[in-house]
Amino acid sequence: MNVESLPTLNASLNFLSFVFLIWGYVAIKKGHREMHIKAMAMALFSSAVFLACYLVYHYFVGSVPYEKQDWTRPVYFSILIPHIILAALMVPGIIALVWFAIIQDFIKHKKIARIVWPVWVFVSISGVVIYLMLYKL
Repeated sequence: MNVESLPTLNASLNFLSFVFLIWGYVAIKKGHREMHIKAMAMALFSSAVFLACYLVYHYFVGSVPYEKQDWTRPVYFSILIPHIILAALMVPGIIALVWFAIIQDFIKHKKIARIVWPVWVFVSISGVVIYLMLYKL
C-alpha cells in the first residue's frame, strides 16, 4: 500500500463507520445490547484507523485543493466546512460516550449519544462525499 491509495482506504473506513453506526443504533433500539456494543466498537475502531491513515496521508501529501471552478465548488465547501468543524468537535464527545459506557452510566451515555451519534453519522458519510467530489468527479 502506498500513500496515494490512502484516500480510497479512508473513504472506505468512513463508510464502514457509517454502516456500523447505523447497525449499532438499530441494535440498541431493538434491545440487542451485545450487538450494539459490537457495532459501536467496530465504528470506533474504523474511525480510529481512519484518523491514523488520514493524518499519515496529509503528513506526506499536505492539503489537496479542490480544482473545479464550477457550480460544484460551493457545494463542496458547504459540505467540507461543517465536516471539518464537526469532526474536530466530536472527538471529546466520542471519548465521553465510551467512558460512560465503560463505567455503565447509561443515563449520561444516552444523553450524550443523542448529540454525538448524529454528528458522527454526518461526519462519516460526508467524508465519503468529500472523497467522491475531490478524487472521483
